[in-house]
Amino acid sequence: MSEQRPQYGEIATPEEQRRAAGLPPLSELPPVETAVALPAADAATDAPRRAHPVDRFVTIGLLAYGLVNVVVTGLQYLDLPTVMNQVLSVLGASGEFTNFAQGRLWGTIASVVLIAGWALTATFSIRRLRRGKLTWWLPLVGAVVTLGIAAICISIPMMGDPAFVAYMQGGTGS
Repeated sequence: MSEQRPQYGEIATPEEQRRAAGLPPLSELPPVETAVALPAADAATDAPRRAHPVDRFVTIGLLAYGLVNVVVTGLQYLDLPTVMNQVLSVLGASGEFTNFAQGRLWGTIASVVLIAGWALTATFSIRRLRRGKLTWWLPLVGAVVTLGIAAICISIPMMGDPAFVAYMQGGTGS
């Protein structure tokens, strides 16, 4: 053996390490096939999960129903004084809605709130559907939140109208 062993601090080659450990050289070993397992994160990003068909159907149905309601209600809110007169007549109040300036302003704001709320709800719902997550509940929550904000917008001119205030106080709303 004329080959010199590595000195302290020197790096031995893989062949020298195998020989020192009493193992056969790498050239004499059969080739080993290894299966490479993808991490769970990579597997999830390669193929997005598909949403459950019923969840997809219900979500899209709720969004479509919401869109129809937004269009119909939004158009009505743009003419809020007429809607308020109808409400007063249904309630049996004898007066008429006279808070026209606030009615138009807050009716327009309520219409914009409805449109923006539906658009945000649809955006978040589509994103969740694409990720394969359960989504049916999102249009319901979006509708509750959006209608709550729109109701506040509508109540502002309603509470400032003398006929409605008189009706609420038990009067005839003359």
